[in-house]
Amino acid sequence: MSELSYEKIVQLVSETLVRAGSTFSDDKKEAYACAVMSEQSEKAKWVLQTILENAEAAQRNHSPLCDDTGIPHIVLELGAEAAVTGRMMDAIRDGVAQGLRQLPGRPMGIMGDDSERISQSGGLNDDSGGVEMAPILLRRCKENVVRLHVLMFGGGPAIRGKTYRIFHKHDTQVVLDEIVSWAKESVSQLGCSPCTLAIGVGRSHYEAAALMVQAQVDGKYGAQSEMEQEITRRVNEANIGPLGLHGDTSVLATFMKVGPQRASGVRIVCLRPGCCFEPRIASVDLMKLPPETCQESSR
Repeated sequence: MSELSYEKIVQLVSETLVRAGSTFSDDKKEAYACAVMSEQSEKAKWVLQTILENAEAAQRNHSPLCDDTGIPHIVLELGAEAAVTGRMMDAIRDGVAQGLRQLPGRPMGIMGDDSERISQSGGLNDDSGGVEMAPILLRRCKENVVRLHVLMFGGGPAIRGKTYRIFHKHDTQVVLDEIVSWAKESVSQLGCSPCTLAIGVGRSHYEAAALMVQAQVDGKYGAQSEMEQEITRRVNEANIGPLGLHGDTSVLATFMKVGPQRASGVRIVCLRPGCCFEPRIASVDLMKLPPETCQESSR
């Protein structure tokens, strides 16, 4: 597999970050359009229409969907013969910085030593590109590619999110009931609804959070599982509504990924109540081999 030039990778990553920060996917636009049609509250309907109009304007202008432009989170998918080099990792980092300057991202990188960054006393970096991306998540894929996904995580959902243990009592419904309880509270407090709930269920806090991120990569608004549909329906019954103004649409969809589990009395669950603009995601193939060059593999 021949590696793209450093400059080409930087360009592709930069363009992908801008798309992530400025564009709704087609299935998300359709979900909003369906919500507008079915919403009974006139106030809620107006909010949904305004969010969709904002998204269409942002896409036309290649401008941010929201003033909180977010922290870049990267997921890399690797096929059987795909390889990632240190040079590619450097190019991805430079592409993220270039994309943040082009979007532009909010200049919110905190400077200083460990204590100063915690206390926010070291001052702000005026460079949008100074916002560091989160650690890269790697996973296998069936296609023989290096596929990059950029997700932009805003601060509100991180504040209202939760990663904690649930005593399952050998009953899936117990876990779902707790998730719904968390989601109702977080959506009502977030304000920027309707939400897309992202949920990971794992064996550790790290694994649950990683699965939550992957749920957003894999999630489709028109294809929710029975558990995802139940969570969406029950949270919508809470009548929180868009921007908390009440209505039928508190949640557009639920994206849930359940990983391997251990013989234990608890399940570690990570819930992120993605705001009305999340998941802000875009993808690009950095490398691709013809299918005949390798045997198909599974994740």
